[in-house]
Amino acid sequence: MRRNHLQRRQFLRGTGALIALPALESIGFRRFATAAPAAPPKRLMFMGIGYGVTAETWFPDMADTGSGYKLPEGLKPLARYKDDFTIVQGCKHQFSRQAHWGSTYWLTGANQYGTPGQSFSNTISADQVAAAQFGQHTRYTSIQLASDADDRNGHGPGDSLAWDQRGKPLSAWSSPLETYLKLFAADDLPLAQRKAMLAEKRSVLDSVMIEAKDMQRGLTQSDTDKLDEYFQSIRDIETRLSKAEQWMDVPKSEAPFVEPDEALVGRSEIEMMYRLMVAAIQTDNTRVITYREPGSRLLSSIGAGGNPHNVSHYRIGGETEVSSKMRDKAHSELLAGLIDLLKSTKEADGSSLFDHVALAFGSNIRSIHYLNNPPTLISGGGAGLKLGQNLVLEEDTPLNNVWLTMLQGVGVNAQSHGDSTGVVSELQA
Repeated sequence: MRRNHLQRRQFLRGTGALIALPALESIGFRRFATAAPAAPPKRLMFMGIGYGVTAETWFPDMADTGSGYKLPEGLKPLARYKDDFTIVQGCKHQFSRQAHWGSTYWLTGANQYGTPGQSFSNTISADQVAAAQFGQHTRYTSIQLASDADDRNGHGPGDSLAWDQRGKPLSAWSSPLETYLKLFAADDLPLAQRKAMLAEKRSVLDSVMIEAKDMQRGLTQSDTDKLDEYFQSIRDIETRLSKAEQWMDVPKSEAPFVEPDEALVGRSEIEMMYRLMVAAIQTDNTRVITYREPGSRLLSSIGAGGNPHNVSHYRIGGETEVSSKMRDKAHSELLAGLIDLLKSTKEADGSSLFDHVALAFGSNIRSIHYLNNPPTLISGGGAGLKLGQNLVLEEDTPLNNVWLTMLQGVGVNAQSHGDSTGVVSELQA
């Protein structure tokens, strides 16, 4: 009986119901020699910052390549982790046209006019390529985070960094408190009632689908295309309902810390979101996370003048350049804190969470209105990438080559992504 109880606890931990903490000894891994811990899964994290950086002080000198490069002012808060990240320079999305959209096409590289007759088009983002494979194992196929109270200056259309296989935007959890409650708050409704609610939703979907199919006769090609898109939306809802049913009777993970303050703003907001991101992947609630970070709220929280748009048009020697540098420093300090957390969090096999995560930090905008050489920082040991270098690629190398390299590095079965022309061999360890 004791052995069966332990095996049940091990299963629940593996599916995200319990935190994968060093409680292994207490649940029998030492007592039963055959119960070896499974290899930790791979995870992906993308953090987008909208308007970009201070080009003169964030990027290492392009002539100073390799591991011995001099760390520029904007990255100095990351000095202790210089060997744990790589700056990739020389990339670009060939279809980038919108100088105020740092997030919309960052993970897709799509052509805005790629769909005939439409003024806006997008394609699947790199995170969702991974989510299609990784998401079948976790409560949440992927998690999208954003700052609902912040303006969209520098980010562009979309509710998050994520876009589905049809190029449609995915919604986001918009605050640390909402994220915490989604991950760790217990469901108040009884299981039977929740099942009844899901059954009712399925019944409504079935009725809608029948009525929609009845409308197909006699439609124009344009209307048929619109209806096909509608059917896909229904199928997406069905997929989410199936996921909810799958995890309905599995308790949520235990909260690793107390509920965050709902009034967190800017820097403290990002810091808490980073803690929650680590908690989400540590507990295996998801293996794919994107975070569209706040701009104006960050500036105000660190005492920087101006708004994100004005600061992005910084004038050398002026107040806007000071604010831009303050923003860069804050981002680097926060990123160093995230790496601290990833390195100090232990997996079941004793390795660090950092060893099994691949993360990207950056924007589709370099600075001002420049779309070439966008800031691209890669870290984490999960993709087997060559870290600790200033990597300068051939000018206008597709940024999607970097995303494809990361995807393949974590084991995603992808031969291409967007307009990629291949992997970046110089980035592979």
